Amino acid sequence: MTDAYIIGLGRQTMTLALELCAPLLVLGLAAGLVISIFQAATQIQEMTLSFLPKVLAMAAGVVLFGPWMLTRLMEFTTQIFNEMPKLVK
Repeated sequence: MTDAYIIGLGRQTMTLALELCAPLLVLGLAAGLVISIFQAATQIQEMTLSFLPKVLAMAAGVVLFGPWMLTRLMEFTTQIFNEMPKLVK
């Protein structure tokens, strides 16, 4: 196991983590932006008003993107497990 392999594995892991969390973060950001615009337009400054739409957006994101996220994570895990015998010598 070389330093280059470990750095490459860390880079792959960080890239996968960013890919997996990006759709949910974008949905949460969009929901927050829409609610903020609504609150500014109506001058309703209730903090709990923005919580429920964000939670619903995140839940919808998990339902929509969950299978893709799970597939990507399983592919990465399978790749790591398949490379393990090569690393132990």
